[in-house]
Amino acid sequence: MSETQGEGPAISGRAVESMTGRLLVATPALKDPNFDRTVVLLVAHEANGALGVVLNRATEVAVADVLGEWSDLARHPAVLFEGGPVQPESAICLARMRHPMRRLKGFQPISGAVGTIDLSSDPERMRDSIGGIRVFAGYSGWGSGQLEQEIEDGSWFVLDALPGDAFVDRPDDLWPMVLRRQGGMMAAVAHFPPDVALN
Repeated sequence: MSETQGEGPAISGRAVESMTGRLLVATPALKDPNFDRTVVLLVAHEANGALGVVLNRATEVAVADVLGEWSDLARHPAVLFEGGPVQPESAICLARMRHPMRRLKGFQPISGAVGTIDLSSDPERMRDSIGGIRVFAGYSGWGSGQLEQEIEDGSWFVLDALPGDAFVDRPDDLWPMVLRRQGGMMAAVAHFPPDVALN
């Protein structure tokens, strides 16, 4: 759970540890079709809520068709991803820095080498610093205390992210891949059938 006795923003009078940069992995108990078998990277988590993007829902819309000047930096598959059900007309761009210790105007770090990029920036200026991008249409959002309650209810596993998780070549395989690398009982969940009636 995200509660901690240390410093941090308070939710309902309780201190909360930020989960920014961590993964939310949908448990089989989560029945919301927006999040079935999803892996969400938390881009922000504060006392007033949380924001993330779904990493494993690729569309068929090419980045080149929407943001042509950025398409050369898009990792395979170079398509837009459904970041979540909130504001699908907006775009959030994740990027992986080649040299994470350098400061880069327009880049907001999330965790280590991974952060968000301001799409109004000049991609040519960033080409040498960025190892790849992924563009998300819309995002996933939670109000104050909502995500914590969903975690407590068993809807999400909260797991550490690896720098490459947001940029995998086979995003459809990300849900079982993240679960399998946890080992033990968590790895067994990766084999849970999508429809329990088929088991």
